[in-house]
Amino acid sequence: MLLCSRNFIGFGAVLFCLSTAGCKKTEPTPEVAVSVEAAKPETGPISEQITGDAILAPLAQAALSPKISAPVKEFYVQRGAHVHVGQLLVSLEDRDLAATALDNRGSYTAAEAAYDQTTKAQMPEDTQKAELDLAQAKANLELNRSIVSGRRQLLKEGAIPGRDLDTAEAALVQAQAAYDSAAKHLQSVQSVSHAAAGKSAEGQLTSAKGKFQNAEAQLSYASLRSPIDGVVTDRPLFAGETAQAGAPLITVMDTSSLLAKVHLSQATAQRMKVGDKAQVTVPGMDEPVEATVSLISPALDPGSTTVEVWVKLKNPDGKLKAGTPVHLAIAGRTVPDALQIPTQALVPAKDGSLGVMVISDGAAHLKPVQIGIRLPDKVQITSGISASDMVITSGGYGLDDNTKVTTAKAEGAAGDKD
Repeated sequence: MLLCSRNFIGFGAVLFCLSTAGCKKTEPTPEVAVSVEAAKPETGPISEQITGDAILAPLAQAALSPKISAPVKEFYVQRGAHVHVGQLLVSLEDRDLAATALDNRGSYTAAEAAYDQTTKAQMPEDTQKAELDLAQAKANLELNRSIVSGRRQLLKEGAIPGRDLDTAEAALVQAQAAYDSAAKHLQSVQSVSHAAAGKSAEGQLTSAKGKFQNAEAQLSYASLRSPIDGVVTDRPLFAGETAQAGAPLITVMDTSSLLAKVHLSQATAQRMKVGDKAQVTVPGMDEPVEATVSLISPALDPGSTTVEVWVKLKNPDGKLKAGTPVHLAIAGRTVPDALQIPTQALVPAKDGSLGVMVISDGAAHLKPVQIGIRLPDKVQITSGISASDMVITSGGYGLDDNTKVTTAKAEGAAGDKD
């Protein structure tokens, strides 16, 4: 009986405590303000930066390949040597080619002599002989004509028999035939024989000259000279090894200036012009290298439908190396009075639009904005906020609209706490 009483008293105490707790009023939890950094937008010039990655290429390059296969006789330069236009770089074995060239020179000299003999001696002699034969035939013809004329007179006078006239007339016919033959021979010599002999001699001379020039060209192929000023960057063989025709034997690059070639969209390239300033970031160098746009391709690349742009940077001391991967930043259009905020202040929405968190009445409010030029550290705002708005520059990402905030000083910020 005593145990039951004790249980009843304990149960009543529990009920009393529960009823007392249910009747007590719950106090509201105070709202905590989020600390952020904020600043008003700045107004000033902003320039577009067109960026891209590229590989440094030489200003000019010549991979010299021999046109003949022959052992290397001697290299006159080493890799890294600076060379000039026309400088002899390497010689190949050429004794057989030199002998062939000498043989063809002799044939050419003989053909020249034969041509001179034909045109300056034989042809004039043939003409002179034909003219002399014609003159003799003409004199003989005139003589026989006078004989016939005299005998006809004597025959009329009865001084000679008729057979003497017949003999003289027969001789006149022969003289006339000889004269006609000599005249035709002279005409043939002057119009046909001379032309044929001249063409034959000229043809033999031209053929000999062509063979000689070919032999000289083959001989010249054994010597490779630099077509540009530059530095030797590759020399794969050693003296004594056989160089194959068409295979690069020595490479020369002009690295006094280098080119960074980048492919950009057509819309981006249209905002650029030759002479625009650029900066090239090179691995291993603390400061970017100044450069300029030297070429904008006039046609689209058919494969990628992009425009190739060349950026030229000077390299007088040779510190920059061809083949180095670099990052380009080309200065594009400039807006003189642009409303700007830090890039990190942008808040992306799920639909792809952009906004910023603006502080008003101690709370953060999301405002959609339109942007213009965007750089890594700042962005131009074309619409959505004004220069008097207080924009959250740090700590605004993930905040709900109308969240209470307090501001800490930021560069260019008002710095008052709400």
